[in-house]
Amino acid sequence: MLLALILTQITTLGPLAGGLGAGLVVLGVSFGIGKIGATAAEAIARQPEAAGDIRTTAIIISALIEGVALFGAVICFLAISA
Repeated sequence: MLLALILTQITTLGPLAGGLGAGLVVLGVSFGIGKIGATAAEAIARQPEAAGDIRTTAIIISALIEGVALFGAVICFLAISA
């Protein structure tokens, strides 16, 4: 009886959990990319001659974070549709 109640609650709360997870993914990504941008700007201010290398590294790291965020968002949206 208790197991049936728990399973019912899990299936009804799936869309809520998926939406919450997608929101957390967006928050994490925005914090991470903001931190990368701030650190890159600070590094370029300290060493302007290395601006190209710093910018390239920051773009690559941001793209990797976006890739992880895409996987997280897809998993959350699959949880909503299931």
